[in-house]
Amino acid sequence: MMTRPQQGRTHRLTRPSIAIAAAVAVTAGVVAAAPDAKTAEPTPKLSLIAASTSVTLDSWKDDPGVYLDLGTYLTSENGAFELKVTRKSYKDPVVATQVLRNGKKTTTKALPAGLVKDFSGLPGFAQVSVTDAAGKTVLKQTEAFCPNNASGRIRPDAPAQSKYPQSCPVNPFTLGSVWGVENGWASNTYAGYYAKPVQLAAGTYTAKISVTKKYRDLFVIANKPQTVKVTVRERSWEEEEGSGSAARSAAPQSAKSAAGTQGHTGHGGHEGHQQAADAPAASAHAAHGAPARPEAPAGRTTGATPTFNVGHGPYPPAPPALPWALKKESLQRQAFSAAKVGDRPGQTDGSRQAPAAKANAKRPTGKATVPDVPKPDLRSLPAYGITVNDGYEEKAGRDYLAFSANVWNAGPAKLVVDGFRSPGKELMDAYQYFYDAKGKQVGYTPTGTMEWDPRPGHEHWHFTDFASYRLLKADKKESVRSGKEAFCLANTDAVDYTVKNANWHPDNTDLSTACGQENSISVREVLDVGSGDTYTQDLPGQSFDITGLPNGTYYIQVLANPENRLKETNHKNNSALRKVVLGGKKGARTVTVPAHELVNAN
Repeated sequence: MMTRPQQGRTHRLTRPSIAIAAAVAVTAGVVAAAPDAKTAEPTPKLSLIAASTSVTLDSWKDDPGVYLDLGTYLTSENGAFELKVTRKSYKDPVVATQVLRNGKKTTTKALPAGLVKDFSGLPGFAQVSVTDAAGKTVLKQTEAFCPNNASGRIRPDAPAQSKYPQSCPVNPFTLGSVWGVENGWASNTYAGYYAKPVQLAAGTYTAKISVTKKYRDLFVIANKPQTVKVTVRERSWEEEEGSGSAARSAAPQSAKSAAGTQGHTGHGGHEGHQQAADAPAASAHAAHGAPARPEAPAGRTTGATPTFNVGHGPYPPAPPALPWALKKESLQRQAFSAAKVGDRPGQTDGSRQAPAAKANAKRPTGKATVPDVPKPDLRSLPAYGITVNDGYEEKAGRDYLAFSANVWNAGPAKLVVDGFRSPGKELMDAYQYFYDAKGKQVGYTPTGTMEWDPRPGHEHWHFTDFASYRLLKADKKESVRSGKEAFCLANTDAVDYTVKNANWHPDNTDLSTACGQENSISVREVLDVGSGDTYTQDLPGQSFDITGLPNGTYYIQVLANPENRLKETNHKNNSALRKVVLGGKKGARTVTVPAHELVNAN
């Protein structure tokens, strides 16, 4: 679970950690038919509904706690429910605006100042109270709501696909997002692993869920609380491992494979089950060494899936859970077959496909030209997830400064790079392509190479000289440079989906499809407009060795396109600095991370 440290807090990572989530698809037709679309009014009609009158939730003995997915949804009729969430800079607060569409006419309505503080959703949206079998209230809390959560159609004439993004961003340096519930769709009010588990003993309960008054008044939602019977059952890893049941291929397997599988967390796809969508999940900034046992997955009634906003990391994704609405045995078998653990070729969270962007059939020929057409604009985000570790077993006795870094594309054109391999050659020749307004390729230029990285946690093709990480002294002169300068490009983070030409459903969101295999003859790597590529600094070659550095103030620099090999619209916005203060003694170094303007996240 992502935490937001207080300003000036000292951070030291002493053991690996991982944040995971469970996946699901929502099935259509689980609620009563909606009003005739012909009676639509200019403003959307929102309602809270419960997909079922009862749910069963799991509490794990080794990691007690219940993820409180109660199967409640917010529906939108008479139009889509759409919010645009932005901030001008990191010096400015986050603001939210409701977008109202009536045919070709579009109007906006500003939400109250301070209502939304980040990009993870509407805070305090749902009120949940739980009573036990004796009628005693054992839990009462409010929960945030991401309109981009797992969703599905509630009537057959609704759009077949939702136009809205999957998940609300959790990157602390997000700049803009679009949230929405498509017309005729419903979005789960549960926030998945972004929410904290609650402590409920095994037994039966009654849950009452309602939309809080401030949101009922703001969006004109009827005060109709939903009541759901809840059964909490206790389970254990040991019982599941010995049962031979289908659950064995879900929960325990991720614990066993986390150390040995070079999977990649958090690269959610946008194809496959048409009604699957993402709920927010925390980013994992784990360190060197074998990972600890992951958290137990949510029960199979869950309505939330992993966000793809977690970046490149060495851990496999959480095992997906089954859709709560699948009742027929044949459908259950189908879901189980799709819900296998791991991030295999072409798969993201085990339930959805993320199609690879295919390279051109042949390397380009003719004269290289850089035409006067829209080009990408690469920008860096300030570093975050900053920790110190001691090298663990691999390099014990040394001190390393680890962090996560993101380079994103502000557009208006996507970055497209193809790599082509000559038989027997270790490197691929890389080419950047350019396109006109109709999407026709109109030029290309050579742009370096791609190399195969065989190290565990990588094992894919890297485009060289995409970014550079440097640790600068207080005078902002270079002190240490990271060995990491080659990258596989993937759209891991929705940094700003409000920029021109932003693609809300990008391909190449996971490493399995974006980066090729060792025997690949060609690879296409893409950084789409509005998306960024996060690398967590727990991978080989991505940490600063600070063993011999004196304590004091430093700056972590993330520099995009350091050699200017890539053609872009602006080369003056490629650098981002993050201030850190090193302290402690050798073998016990610490790092204090001041807030970056209004962003108070380490």
